[in-house]
Amino acid sequence: MIDDRPKPDYRVGIGTDIHETESGRPLMLCGIYIPYPMGLKGHSDGDVGIHAIIDALLGASGNGDIGALFPDTDPQYKDADSKEFLAVVRDMLDDKGWDIVNVDVTIQAQAPNLASVKGQMKRCVSGILGINFCDVNIKAKTNEGLGDIGEGDAMAATAIALIKKKYKRSL
Repeated sequence: MIDDRPKPDYRVGIGTDIHETESGRPLMLCGIYIPYPMGLKGHSDGDVGIHAIIDALLGASGNGDIGALFPDTDPQYKDADSKEFLAVVRDMLDDKGWDIVNVDVTIQAQAPNLASVKGQMKRCVSGILGINFCDVNIKAKTNEGLGDIGEGDAMAATAIALIKKKYKRSL
């Protein structure tokens, strides 16, 4: 028997984000609040992890970037919860016929130590994206004291995402 169904169309995207730290602002990373005296400056909540994931998904699907979709010049996004942005992007990809296969994120922060909260981050991201916990990976790295990140003046994230085209069954 010949399988004449189209083969899956896979695409990969990469996203990056960086924000300065700011005293007294809540620290949000990959959708969770982390008790720490410094948060991230940003028009929204400054969540570099979620922002990098959004850009990776938008890049993979050919739908631009976070700044075009949620411009920092629009007052409706002031102090917005980045988890809501990620849910919008998830729905957009679903509507366009894409399934999210996996997401891998590296967070660069000299402090705080994120080892104890990586599981919570994975749970949050996988829950929003509607994918298995094991299909999300979160890594945390320091900058070994180098540059703005190493001096604690900024935090950054890089994410990569794999998506695949959904099969359409014909009758």
